Amino acid sequence: MSTPLTVSCPTCHKTVVWGEHSPFRPFCSKRCQLIDLGEWADEEKRIAGDPVWLPEQDNENEY
Repeated sequence: MSTPLTVSCPTCHKTVVWGEHSPFRPFCSKRCQLIDLGEWADEEKRIAGDPVWLPEQDNENEY
């Protein structure tokens, strides 16, 4: 019998078994999942890269 795969919760670092009985994986709970979502929404977390300029924003900086 193989040992189940475990991961560390990105929010609280608790060990989480990766499987169907862990519905919030890789998070340990709904609470940790929502904390992470809030950090993305508040832009505390972001993916590195150049800013994207959308065509509909072309006239925003004209006076």
